[in-house]
Amino acid sequence: MKVFYNGRRRACRTVAFDRARNEVVMIDQKLLPHRFRFVRARTYSKTAAAIVDMTVRGAGAIGATAAYGLAQGARAFRGGSIESFESHVGKVQATLAAARPTAIDPINAMSLIRTAMAAGRTIAQRQKLAVQAAEQFADEDVAHCQAIGHHGQHLISEGARVLTHCNAGWLAFVDVGSATAPLYAAQAAGRRFHVYCDETRPRAQGAALTAWELAQQGVPHQVIADNAAGHLMQRGEIDLVITGADRVLGRTGEVANKIGTYTKAVLAARHGIPFYTAIPFSTLDWTLRRGTDIPIEERAASEVLGAQGADERGRLLRVQTANPSSDARNPAFDVTPPSLITALITPAGLFKPKTLQRHRRKLGG
Repeated sequence: MKVFYNGRRRACRTVAFDRARNEVVMIDQKLLPHRFRFVRARTYSKTAAAIVDMTVRGAGAIGATAAYGLAQGARAFRGGSIESFESHVGKVQATLAAARPTAIDPINAMSLIRTAMAAGRTIAQRQKLAVQAAEQFADEDVAHCQAIGHHGQHLISEGARVLTHCNAGWLAFVDVGSATAPLYAAQAAGRRFHVYCDETRPRAQGAALTAWELAQQGVPHQVIADNAAGHLMQRGEIDLVITGADRVLGRTGEVANKIGTYTKAVLAARHGIPFYTAIPFSTLDWTLRRGTDIPIEERAASEVLGAQGADERGRLLRVQTANPSSDARNPAFDVTPPSLITALITPAGLFKPKTLQRHRRKLGG
């Protein structure tokens, strides 16, 4: 996508790899929408830390970041034996996998990298193959999102009013995005529509990131408080909901996504509003048998008890909004059952959640 910064519009990706310096380059999403800046992770441990602290976040973006981080860690190895190299790569993989436990994209991405590396006979060959496979994953992430846009754009009719939750846009992927892909495709086709961005507490990714993205792309939108969605649905002011996902179980069709997604799905079902989830193939988990087995990340209570913003001078500030002596629970994700999801928008087309296993080959499984 194109972003206006340093005086002009420039095309950029959310995450990339600098081969010459063996560094992972990311947009610092913690600073948006107030500042736009790239940061560099010089080691795989710093790359993992960037995933943990949400410098980079979103299913496809952290998948690509983990892929690059694995290649980065592999290239940093200085030993002489294949056995020591493989032990080192295993440590790198475990570190990156633990960074965001709910998301499956990093696991799938690194599995692809390890498979590609196995074809190399020497350490140097495996290091080279790791970078090539990571770049291929990033490119496929973009292609998958473009295909999602192609298959989902017909859902965005002229004058449609769309609700989004969290950020499943190009910032959450290498480019284009999943939930935003149909929007951008419809915009390119000349259709007019309006987007309501759930603010998505506690980190406000909808207000900070999705709204910033849509503003950059010239898409009409408004930010709403999370608990305003039901009111708008009740008044007939929302026509459909599109979200992304961090993990979708291929066996059951259950969807793990940012906390509050389940609430919106229940509200949509109550009001007869179509609810869609857009995913690339890398978000599918063919292993787990039930949604209760999905690890739900619990983040720091401070995210709920306070908020970050900018003052009138543009200085970033963190303020306490809750009672100072109170504690908080902060589950970062919830699981939505397939009965509440109208369809999954994938690079291979639209599928009912409970039919995924039947179409596994089409879905890259």
